[in-house]
Amino acid sequence: MYIKKITQILRKLEIITYASVRRTSDWWQNVSLGPPDPILGLTEAYNLNKHPKKMNIGVGGYKDDEGKPYVLPCVREAEAIIAGKKMDKDYAPIQGIAEFNEQSAKLAFGGESYVIRNSLNVTVQAVSGTGALRLGGAFLKNFFPGSKIIYLPSLTWLNHVPVFKHSGLDIKTYKYYDPETRTLDFCGLMEDIGNMPENSVILFHPIAHNPTGVDPTREQWVEISHAVKRKRLLVFFDMAYQGFVTGDLDADAASVRLFIDECHHILLAQTYSKVMGLYGERIGAFTVITGSEEEAGRVLSQLKILIRAMYANPPLHGARIATEILKSEKLTKQWTDELKGMAQRIISIRQKLKQGLEREGSTRNWDHVISQRGMFCFTGLNPEQVKKLTEDFHIYLNTNGRISIAAVGSNNVDYLAHAIHQVTK
Repeated sequence: MYIKKITQILRKLEIITYASVRRTSDWWQNVSLGPPDPILGLTEAYNLNKHPKKMNIGVGGYKDDEGKPYVLPCVREAEAIIAGKKMDKDYAPIQGIAEFNEQSAKLAFGGESYVIRNSLNVTVQAVSGTGALRLGGAFLKNFFPGSKIIYLPSLTWLNHVPVFKHSGLDIKTYKYYDPETRTLDFCGLMEDIGNMPENSVILFHPIAHNPTGVDPTREQWVEISHAVKRKRLLVFFDMAYQGFVTGDLDADAASVRLFIDECHHILLAQTYSKVMGLYGERIGAFTVITGSEEEAGRVLSQLKILIRAMYANPPLHGARIATEILKSEKLTKQWTDELKGMAQRIISIRQKLKQGLEREGSTRNWDHVISQRGMFCFTGLNPEQVKKLTEDFHIYLNTNGRISIAAVGSNNVDYLAHAIHQVTK
């Protein structure tokens, strides 16, 4: 009886003490409610919608013609090979799987590139493209001897800004897209490069610019390279779509290889999310091009320290899948054939969308729907028109009018064309 009373008293004291702490702790009361992610928030709203014709064309993920997530057959084969090897699940090295890093560099620069032959590239595994960009931002903040400014195209992937701000870099922009002509503002781009301070960093999308789908021509890339060299700018390439645009891995890497051939010491972020459909595996690579093998060793040592502090070790499974595909001539051929199939389906949907808009009676010029390249179409719709698409037709897309063509199927492209016509006529 006595012990029971003591226990009851102690429990009351515990409750009182806890309540007192709760009342006096105000550590988090100044935490404001953050806004939803502008892209991923679309999926949340889409999932709550019960309309039978609803469409989610905002998130950049490839879907098959029926709107379902697509797993590449070559990925299935690679997974079967990996399962048969019965490999362990031990930690990967800090810099990732060596063979994956080697294959990623060859994919980007070509197997015979002088930077690979002379061990001038430092390539490490990253947590997809976002992680590669974040790692690159940290490396620039800590070690780049020039200004801590990174110049982004005036329209760019929405996450570029918070990633580099979080890295401690200052953000500025350069002219890129002309909304009147829906083409590259090449004169504005070159003018802005000419006005940049020396030893600044400039980011380019080497292929399938996100969100506009507008890329420089080969000749324009040559002029850009020369202008960048005159200003002593460091180029950071964000390459998310190699092979996804034309199905030709070498053709889609042409701008990166041009800068390598012209002796730029670039940074490069790669991701296998889009091109191998490995979205959830979070697999990518980050590369620094250096001036000597000795310099490369020092750069690698510092990247390993940054990685160790961020996430310690990269994940295994996605890197193993990519490695199996890249090192096998048979699987690489199968992969490129599948890439061509995805690229051709996207081109076909672009054509059907333009034709659908014309059948609807639209008098607007929709040539940009088929002239733009890659996964996205920058439609030219304004925020009010986007709002009407969502409210009246249950179609979810970014407020800037960017749509993922890869998420549109032959069964709903006409509905999309009808809806766009209704909000733009």
